[in-house]
Amino acid sequence: MANSALTRLFISHGGGPLPLLGDPGHRELVATLQRIAAELPRPRAIIVASAHWEAAQPMVTTHPAPELFYDYHGFPPESYAVRYPAPGHPQLASAVHGALEATGFAAMGDAGRGFDHGLFVPLKILYPEADIPCIQLSLLASMDPQAHLRMGRALAQLDGEGLLLIGSGSSFHNVQAFFGQQGPELYARNQAFEDWLVDTLAEAPLSDAERELRLLQWEKAPHARYCHPREEHLLPLLVCAGVAPGPATRVWRFGSTGMQGSCFAW
Repeated sequence: MANSALTRLFISHGGGPLPLLGDPGHRELVATLQRIAAELPRPRAIIVASAHWEAAQPMVTTHPAPELFYDYHGFPPESYAVRYPAPGHPQLASAVHGALEATGFAAMGDAGRGFDHGLFVPLKILYPEADIPCIQLSLLASMDPQAHLRMGRALAQLDGEGLLLIGSGSSFHNVQAFFGQQGPELYARNQAFEDWLVDTLAEAPLSDAERELRLLQWEKAPHARYCHPREEHLLPLLVCAGVAPGPATRVWRFGSTGMQGSCFAW
């Protein structure tokens, strides 16, 4: 049975370290994340399903004090001096590992991998004190939407009291569109997909089965493959949505680098 106490949050984490560098195109995103932190209860521990970790089977960080993994290239030196010394949580990692295995996944722990920027960039904005224990959960290299919904269902077995699951990706992730020539037609494609996403997750009077089918068939959404040429930044949302049925209870919409994005909470 799903544990309704598990708070879930899907966020758009921006382009590499740019949200931490005062980039003008990310100001609204940073303000949105700060607003989310003020509006949601402070968690006792955090699980982050990051768009920047893929594996053949689910992997979970187990180190009690993970280093940072600067998994971006070509940014200023200060980008590689960012610190976020949040502790790990081996006990929570073990619980996540067990829940995944109980659901049929051949999950594995990883004691060597550090926190990637899908964790430390948004969490440095959300919880800058870095005093909340965190673990990371990988995506599946198969990119199978059904499997990512199942991963979410597995996490419903956890004691969710005070626990926050963050799906860290982006509701819009076409890098060429962010840094190429933009115009009304491209913006309209982005807007149509964002409207579909908000409608599907929060606003349309859908049954649970209808909502799940839309998510499984997300490629049929308006301009889906323009907004997500590759879906790794959307799949963390499916992990969050898979934990329990029902619509998202909070929606935040914002502009970022000339395009529109969305965050959701359940």
